Amino acid sequence: MNEPDRQDAAIDDEERKVALDPEQEDVVDDRRAASALIVHEIVRRQGIEELERPAASLWWSGLTAGIVIGLSLLGKAVMETAVPAGPWTPLLQALGYALGFVVVVLGRMQLFTESTLSAVLPLATDPSARNMVRTLRLWGLVLLANLVGTFAFAGFAMLGGLGVEQSRELVEASGVIFEHMGMAGFLAGIPAGILLASVVWTLPSAEGQKVTLIILLTGLIDLGGFAHIVAGSAEMWVLMLHGDLSAGQGLAFFLPVLGGNIVGGSVLFALLAHAQVRGEIESDPVRR
Repeated sequence: MNEPDRQDAAIDDEERKVALDPEQEDVVDDRRAASALIVHEIVRRQGIEELERPAASLWWSGLTAGIVIGLSLLGKAVMETAVPAGPWTPLLQALGYALGFVVVVLGRMQLFTESTLSAVLPLATDPSARNMVRTLRLWGLVLLANLVGTFAFAGFAMLGGLGVEQSRELVEASGVIFEHMGMAGFLAGIPAGILLASVVWTLPSAEGQKVTLIILLTGLIDLGGFAHIVAGSAEMWVLMLHGDLSAGQGLAFFLPVLGGNIVGGSVLFALLAHAQVRGEIESDPVRR
């Protein structure tokens, strides 16, 4: 008997120490949390589906996500100005910031920072040139589509689509990106990448609580002063269209935050999430 079989036998012996009838066993199985291996496989297969999607599907889904994520900036701005200032203001802003993410995630739209986890797990499980090319294709296409979408949102807002008052509120709320330039942006991007990857990782186990989970994890990005590249690009476009941000300053924000999100979502979360189940995958003869 090999080592995995001995471990399974030991677990079976341990479980049989408490006698349950078949109906009770079914209840236990239904209520037992999914193992890390199962969650890994769910997210990995989602990643494979994303990698296999046609370019046109990725483009339109990413474009829609970019437009919709603008609701995060709008929600934050509205919460900041529509409610009297007080100790609760940061919490309300975080709640408004989470709005766009709720719609994007539940709507299964293509958001770049989600792909830093889902698209990396297939590559980590089966490292190959083919999977690397597919991952880079997905990242590049989705990121570009997201940026075009956020630019469309910012253009609509700043050209009068939301009114003068709302436009002014968006400009004020967008000023936070001046705190995320250079190394500060890179460091602020790492926790945001981890938080977005956490959303993808925990959703399969959050039946009935998905909205709450998304609000808590994405709201923490704003509450913690972290930086998300797609939502942040909406702020970047708003300030550039308003004349408050130069192209050089935009790049000084964009590139470091992008790097931080990738490090947080892919290098840290995705690879560590894969590492915890790698031994189980390699010991399973069906997977080898």
